Amino acid sequence: MKFLCDVHLPFALVNKLKSFGFTAMHVNELPCKWNTKDSEICIFSDTNDYVVVTKDSDFRDSFFLKQSPRKLIKVNLGNISNKDLLLIFETHINRISQLNILNSFLLEISKTDIILTEWK
Repeated sequence: MKFLCDVHLPFALVNKLKSFGFTAMHVNELPCKWNTKDSEICIFSDTNDYVVVTKDSDFRDSFFLKQSPRKLIKVNLGNISNKDLLLIFETHINRISQLNILNSFLLEISKTDIILTEWK
């Protein structure tokens, strides 16, 4: 499973995902870094089978309107510490890794809930 973390998420999340054995990168590792347009992030992730991890609701809207990105984790946690963010991903990593078999999904993570929407 491969993850692409959006600009508003810390590199620490990339490193945490790598520590679980996944491939992970940050948007700032793309050629245009933080200036990469959302549409370019979608194309990159869909072409290379990455899961976009973001706080940006524009990606959620794009998922429903354009079915892109095909694989999306929307973080609805507000301003929390990096430590708490990493702990939440650690808590849900088994469920997240099971999503690899799905062709298209949106997983929304909040402090109290985790909601899966699947496109067939």
